[in-house]
Amino acid sequence: MQRRHLITAATGIILTQQNGLWRSARAEPLGPWRAAHASTATDPRLRAAAWAVLAPNPHNRQPWLMRLDGADTVTLFCDLDRRLPETDPFDRQIVIGLGAFVELFRLASLELGLEADITPFPEGEPQPRLDGRPVARLVLRQGGRPDPLFAAAPARRSAKQPYDATRPVDDSAVAGLRTALLAPTTFGAETRDITRIRDIAWRAWVVEAEDRAAWMETVRLMRFGSAAVAAQPDGVSLWGPQMDGMIAAGQLTPAAMEPGGPGWQIGFAQYRATFEGTNAFVWQATPGNSRAEQLAAGRDWLRLNLAATGLGLAVQPVSQALQEFPAMAQPYREVQALLGQGGTVQMLGRLGWPTRQAPPTPRWPAESRIVPQ
Repeated sequence: MQRRHLITAATGIILTQQNGLWRSARAEPLGPWRAAHASTATDPRLRAAAWAVLAPNPHNRQPWLMRLDGADTVTLFCDLDRRLPETDPFDRQIVIGLGAFVELFRLASLELGLEADITPFPEGEPQPRLDGRPVARLVLRQGGRPDPLFAAAPARRSAKQPYDATRPVDDSAVAGLRTALLAPTTFGAETRDITRIRDIAWRAWVVEAEDRAAWMETVRLMRFGSAAVAAQPDGVSLWGPQMDGMIAAGQLTPAAMEPGGPGWQIGFAQYRATFEGTNAFVWQATPGNSRAEQLAAGRDWLRLNLAATGLGLAVQPVSQALQEFPAMAQPYREVQALLGQGGTVQMLGRLGWPTRQAPPTPRWPAESRIVPQ
């Protein structure tokens, strides 16, 4: 098998091409956040992709694969090995993550004076799961004008922390979020009586945490320690000085994260505190549940996150109640009846004022997600 090597100056990563896909021999997990600013690539698609890989996505799976076609086109695919079959059996959440990638790519292109014409699922919508067909085709053309939302891209985080529950989210902030979204996604927010929403969201989190198949899907994606995160900067990263010390001492292990284990119990208590530190929720719904609508919901989820960041607010997805595996059937019915208004709720999130700055999430560099023509 022929191998080719590439060293990316911005991150110091050595990439080896195997079977057509650039893979990292050593990753600097937060390097892509700096590389997005530092990119000097002559191909604008690479400069836009450097930003797009920072998009929010479920379980940080980073499921995107890009093919550069001709001089102006990116064909986007799903990396089928990065799906979540237990908690996302129909790949709906994965499509939403891909939609967030598409919108951040488009916004980054606008900064370069280029508009990205987007064709969702140009070869048809795969059902009931994704397959090897393209998720989207993006064609760049001259004439783009920068979108003010993009200014928040470097600071966007999914802030998994208790928010300042003493500080309400006012109506003007909600209006600012609403105007950021595109059709056909509709937007909802509750900033006063959140009791029913929080109850459903919390019970749904417990369902996932107590369902062994669903929970162990998350455990398998946990990267224990800085070395593991550097080797595989996707999934759920457990790293930093404190966690590295616990891992070295044998206190934080995959076995400890089993349902009912000590790590599981710590996570349970932390998430209970997180839900208690909430006084507002936001959600998105679409008229139907087609693949194109799921992709549109992902684009708007990215835009909602950027708008919130620009206002100084924080957002965390709490979409367990929207998952479609059998054990989640009751919370799913409840949340759709409460918030769906006859359509399909695609995303549900906590909204509030952060109490501390959330760190960025590790990412694979854009070059590692490119496949050959």
